[in-house]
Amino acid sequence: MNPSLSGVLFGLAAFASWGLLPAYWKQMQAAVPFEILCHRIVWSCVFVFAILCFQKRGKEVTQIFKSPGQLKGLMLSGSLIALNWFVYIWAVNSGRVVETSLGYYINPMINVLLGFALLGERFTRLQCISVGFALTGVIYSLLAYGALPLFGLTLAVTFAFYGYCRKRIQVSPMSGLFMETLILMIPALGYILFLMGTGRSLFLKDIGMSLWMVGAGVVTSLPLLWFAAAARRLKLSTIGILQYLAPSIAFVLGVFVYKEPFSIHSLVTFGFIWAGVILYTLEFVKHHHPREAGRGAVAEPKQDRG
Repeated sequence: MNPSLSGVLFGLAAFASWGLLPAYWKQMQAAVPFEILCHRIVWSCVFVFAILCFQKRGKEVTQIFKSPGQLKGLMLSGSLIALNWFVYIWAVNSGRVVETSLGYYINPMINVLLGFALLGERFTRLQCISVGFALTGVIYSLLAYGALPLFGLTLAVTFAFYGYCRKRIQVSPMSGLFMETLILMIPALGYILFLMGTGRSLFLKDIGMSLWMVGAGVVTSLPLLWFAAAARRLKLSTIGILQYLAPSIAFVLGVFVYKEPFSIHSLVTFGFIWAGVILYTLEFVKHHHPREAGRGAVAEPKQDRG
C-alpha cells in the first residue's frame, strides 16, 4: 500500500477513535468518574507494558529510570493528563460532550499562547487573528450564559500544558505514557481496591462493566500507536488538518446523538471558534507545507487525548 494512503488511514483511525471516545465513556455511566479514571490508568499501564515488551523497547524505560529529571517531569505530565482524563470523563457523563469538543477545537490556539508566554515564540498575523476569534467566542459565551465553558477550557489548558511538559521531557509517547501511568498506578489501584472492599465498585460484579473498564486501556493506547504510524508517513500539515476530525465527531455525537442543548448562543460561540480554527489551519499549512517535501515529518510525536 502507498505510504501516504496508509498514513491517512492510520491518521483517520486515530482521530476517529479519539472522537468516538464519548460513546465509550457513556457505557460506564453507572460508575463514578474517578473510578473510571483509575481503571483507565491501571489498564493503560498494563496494555502499554505489553506493547513495549512485544516491541522489545525495554531499554527506553530503563533509560528513564536512570534520569531523575525525566522521572520528575513525567510525574508532572502524568498528573496533568490524569486531570485531563478525569475532566473529560466527568464532562461526557454529565452531558457536556459538545463542550469537550470546544476544548479540543481551541487547544491548538492555547498552544500558540503557551509558545508565546513560555518559549518566546512570536505570533504571526493569522495566529493573532485566530486566537482573537477563539477568545471572542469564549467571552461571548460568558456574556450570553453568565458562565465560562469551564469543562472545555480546562481540557484545552491541561492538554496544552501536558504537551508543553512532554516537549521538554523528550521521551517517546509509548514509553512516556507507560511511566506516567506506572507512577499513578499505585494510588489508582489502591482506590479501586478500596471501592471493591467497601462494596461500592461494579468491577467484577457486572461482567459487562468489568470488560468496559479493562478495555479503557486499549482505547487509550491503541489510537496512540495509530497516530505514531500516521505521523511517520504523513506531512505535519496533513496531521494538522486531520486533528480536527476528533472534536468534529464529538460535536456531532453531542448534538445529534445525545441531543445536548445547542442554542443560537452556542452557535455564535462555536462560529467564532470555527473561524479561529480555519485561520489557524491556513497558517499551519502555509508554515509547514513548503518545508516538508518528503514523508515522515515527525518521528514519533507527543500526542494523547482525553
